[in-house]
Amino acid sequence: MKRLVVPELLDSDSGTPREVEDSLADLRMFNRRFGGVRAMAALLHEVAERSGLKSIDWLDVAGGAGDVATLTRELLGRRGLAVRPTVMDRAPTHLNGVNLNVCGDALALPFCSGSFDVVGSSLFAHHLEPEELTQFAAEGLRVARYAFVINDLIRHPLHLALALAGRPIFRSRITRHDAPASVRRAYTVDEIGRILQGTGAAQISIRTFYLYRLGVIVWKTREPQPIMT
Repeated sequence: MKRLVVPELLDSDSGTPREVEDSLADLRMFNRRFGGVRAMAALLHEVAERSGLKSIDWLDVAGGAGDVATLTRELLGRRGLAVRPTVMDRAPTHLNGVNLNVCGDALALPFCSGSFDVVGSSLFAHHLEPEELTQFAAEGLRVARYAFVINDLIRHPLHLALALAGRPIFRSRITRHDAPASVRRAYTVDEIGRILQGTGAAQISIRTFYLYRLGVIVWKTREPQPIMT
């Protein structure tokens, strides 16, 4: 199944305020019921465990209304890991007041190097072309202290069939268009692995999750510590 770039309506808020609101509610349902939150929680937990962290400062890029950030924080909090999310999005209309919010460009993150333990995104990577995804990952590694993570869809014919079959349950016409468009734009595991090889990462680990989700951790090369004499 060849990757096909189809413009998504929510990217440009191409609908009424109610249609946009309903589409964001659909996204919240996808992440809650179909593994998006569990995937992000697993990725952050792995970074914390491997890095010896008891708490994580996390920049959620293109985080929209902050639903994934809020639900992930609650889930990991019950497991004993404190998560402090900052949600960044390009569109003020997508943000809410639940988390610390910032407007900005994913390809030129408005933060100093090493500002967060982890930088990541959910359902955003497929919006980017390969060269943009490499740039986003490089920016994420610059701003992160430990790792850059991706939680996204896997392109597969059966996944596309499921997105088309789910149209009757979606609240918004935006979602009825964007759900199959997202699958068509998504990358395969092999594709995203090849793209991220150009980031200069110390290591890249890729996992798959329930219902055609992939999780990527791009580990940052740690700076050598000075030798004390």
